Parts: sequence; C-alpha cells; structure tokens
Amino acid sequence: MTVLLGASHLDKTYRRQALIRSHAPRQVLFDINLEVRAGESLAILGRSGSGKSTLMRQLLGIETPSAGQVLFEGRDLATLDRSGWQHFRRSVQMVFQDSIGAVSPRQRIGRIIAEPLRHLSVLTAAEREHRVEQLLTAVGLKPSDALKRPGQMSGGQLQRVCIARALATQPRLLVLDEAVSNLDLTLQGQIIELVAHLRAESGMAVVFITHDLRLVRLLCERVIVLHHGRIVEEGPVDRQLRLSSAEGRLLQSAILPPRPKTIVQSQNMPNPAMR
Repeated sequence: MTVLLGASHLDKTYRRQALIRSHAPRQVLFDINLEVRAGESLAILGRSGSGKSTLMRQLLGIETPSAGQVLFEGRDLATLDRSGWQHFRRSVQMVFQDSIGAVSPRQRIGRIIAEPLRHLSVLTAAEREHRVEQLLTAVGLKPSDALKRPGQMSGGQLQRVCIARALATQPRLLVLDEAVSNLDLTLQGQIIELVAHLRAESGMAVVFITHDLRLVRLLCERVIVLHHGRIVEEGPVDRQLRLSSAEGRLLQSAILPPRPKTIVQSQNMPNPAMR
C-alpha cells in the first residue's frame, strides 16, 4: 500500500523565551517514525499529555519539527514551494475537537464550507455553491442550511459542517483530532457512522487522534500508542484490540462502557445522508 504521509526520526522541542530569563527547553516528541498509508484508517492513541496533538501539528505542517522529516507523497514538507503547499492543503484536511471555535459565528454555513474552495480551487462562484449543496447533503444536512449561521446549529450539526468543509477539496487524507469527544453518545454514533460511510465511498485515508479505544475498535485498521512523546506500540486492530504495552493495557483498563448497539452494527446501517 502506498505511503501517503510519514514521519522520519521526528523530534519536537519547545524553547520558551521570557522577558527576564529563559526557560529550559522542553522536548515533547522523541524519534517518531510512522507511516499513513493511502486509504487506511489509523488511530494515534494516547492519554492527555501524551503528545498526540503536538504530533498532529507537525504532520499537518502547522509547526516545524526540531529534527527529522515529515514526508508527504515522498516529499519533505520543509522543501515544498507554494504550489507544493497548495497541493498538500488540498490533499490533507483536518477536523478539530471544538467545532464551535473552528467556525466564525458571523459567517453563514455555506460560506464556511466554501472557504477551502475559494483558496484551493479554480471553481466559479456558481460551481462552489453547487459543491456546497452536495457536501451538505453528503453529511446529512439540508442544502437550505447553507443560509444559517453557526448559532442556529446544534453541536452535532456543527461538527457535520466542519466535516463538510474538510471534504470540500476531496482530500486524500482526513485527520480528526478528538472530533467526537465533546458530543454525547448518540451524536458520537451518528458522526462515526458518517465518517465510516464517507471513507468507504471515497477511499480516503483517515487518521483518528483519540484516547477512546471504542472508536479505535469500531473504525480503525491500525493503531499507534503514544506515551510521553514516544511511540510505545504499533500494530493491527482486531475485535479484541489486545494491546501489549504497559500504556496500552492502562488505556484498556480505563475503557468506558460500550457504545449503544445501534452504533456497533455499522455494516447494515443506511447512508446517513439519506436521513
């Protein structure tokens, strides 16, 4: 399987400068080596403070690693020119945990979803409007929702809006950073169904940044366990999700109750967009 995104011997150290004195450097990632393969579903699993979000920022080019490389389609992000970055931004999209903070409260939903298209595509205004209608339908919302503002949407609906925006450029890789953890179980189940359906339909790769083993078991083919900035375990996901590292076993011991049965039975679920 083709490697889409990878990290090679990646370190991250933060050096904070104060007005009076400097603080000691703090290293938060240590010799990270990983691959995200085209079309796969990968979980980066770890507790709060494990370095998951820091790793995500390096992989997405939001921050620059202190050492090592982040490679997209075999090219080091540090060497990309403007056109290379545009291709990367079209190909790799992100859904954040805080859907409310991720959107402007003053903009209409249609404009929020169309934002990547204005910067990363050559579509006309009419073509963008049509694409927004398609995306709203794909994530189970109504085309008329394009005229609403975020304050008129529920938390679950806003997360669907954020997913629609991320899908606007037809990315090859979608990264979800704790994207369902702020939702109740029912809404979590709906978003999980939606992501599973969209992935099956498009063939895109999905990376879940999470602490939730239930989500890993339901949606992921492979898991990486992160602890104090180091990868301590990596392997395939089976029904039992047997983790062998001490950190993996600790995460398993803290697992929450099972999700509702309606969530687990995803194989026979209808298309969420048809609801």
